[in-house]
Amino acid sequence: MIRILRFFATFAVAFGVGLAADGVRPQAPAQPAPSSPAPSSPAPAPAQQPSELSTTITSDSSGAPPRFAVPDFIPLSPDAETAAIAKTLGQVLWDDLSFEREFAMIPRDTYRTIPAAASFEAVPLDRWRELNPDALLIGAVQKTADGLRIEARLFNMRSMQAVFGKEYRGSAANPRLFAHTIADEIYQQQRALRGVARTRLTFSSDRDGERMRGTIEERSVKEIYISDYDGANQRRVTTGRSLNITPAWSPDARSIAYTSYRRGAPNILISNLYLGTLDELTSGSTQSFLPAWSPDGTRVAFFSTRDGNSEIYVANRDGTNVRRLTNHPAIDSTPTWSPSGTQIAFTSDRSGTPQIYVMGADGLGLQRVSADGYCDRPTWSPAPYNEIAYAARTGPGFDIKVKDLASGQVRQLTFGEGTNESPSFSPNGRHIAFTSTRSGKTQVFTMTRDGRDVRQITRAGNNYQPDWSK
Repeated sequence: MIRILRFFATFAVAFGVGLAADGVRPQAPAQPAPSSPAPSSPAPAPAQQPSELSTTITSDSSGAPPRFAVPDFIPLSPDAETAAIAKTLGQVLWDDLSFEREFAMIPRDTYRTIPAAASFEAVPLDRWRELNPDALLIGAVQKTADGLRIEARLFNMRSMQAVFGKEYRGSAANPRLFAHTIADEIYQQQRALRGVARTRLTFSSDRDGERMRGTIEERSVKEIYISDYDGANQRRVTTGRSLNITPAWSPDARSIAYTSYRRGAPNILISNLYLGTLDELTSGSTQSFLPAWSPDGTRVAFFSTRDGNSEIYVANRDGTNVRRLTNHPAIDSTPTWSPSGTQIAFTSDRSGTPQIYVMGADGLGLQRVSADGYCDRPTWSPAPYNEIAYAARTGPGFDIKVKDLASGQVRQLTFGEGTNESPSFSPNGRHIAFTSTRSGKTQVFTMTRDGRDVRQITRAGNNYQPDWSK
């Protein structure tokens, strides 16, 4: 972004982070019973549904979302750790299924009147019907020699049929990942919707309170962090005691590109989280900032002053074939790719104030798409939406706006609750992560694509430039 030219910093070393290293392995689907939960089985047969049975659960009320009940999972191993995991699984799964607002979640504090079951066979389905749910999700967790075995079954409470049943095995290191996996698979089955429970956020943070070394101007260190989509499991990726900023997930969520001063000038590094390696996309004494991955992950757009002025460039993922796309004495910055990879939007002050422009991925066909007084940091929505979110100055601060490129309609999502910047769409396009000072310091928040359901993700230190994994 244009204002980001004022701050960057030096070396960053990434360490490997297991994106799927917690090892949740779906097993064959559990056999759903016709009228009551089937016994747990270490080697369940594939689910067989009657041909006349619909697996989609609906509500009795026309147009209303179906009511879901998700109690704690059943601990099948008699120890405190399994009991704690069972509770975590129930709560996280309830939260995940609530996030997309596709289901009406029955509050968990109302479940206390229903006896806890010790096994699938002992689930009191008649008592659960007293809460009038359309769906009941029952799960069980058991310790194994190499981790956990988890089973989940979703029941249509009108037909008393199990419409979803699966078993999962994996490490006990991150029980939340089991819940996230189950939630995403239920979204897919029930709504043909790609859920975001297994996606993650990356952002830059000064929370560690460190100061940069060897600089004339003493500045706070910023490091790259990652977290679950809901802010849980926040972990530090870089350890360079420098300014490491503007992180961007690769499309396969296995790498993060970011800006860092490594050898006296800001350059773009790529941290390969699975491998624990660090690549240089750009190097040398020229300045390069704010990487943006192409949808297929083969190229990275960025802006650089390597030719004396801030222009937009594209390079292969390995840093080869660097091509300049813009050529104007104004400042061109903050590129973002269209979902098809055929266009790039960016910020330029060539009209006098920073505005959002769109051009072909070859640099041709330039057109201005914004009309606010000051616009910055565009981000293109994923398909099927064709929108660009950006930060617009609305007074002393900024607010998030979204432009529909087909209709030209602009809608404002935030309204002066602090200053709001750096929007990033979720991979299904239904949510936006952004930064805001509404709580005092700069923190990461999420909201729906129409500005509702604002949730604070970070709380420690100041946190900047979030990016949502694909």
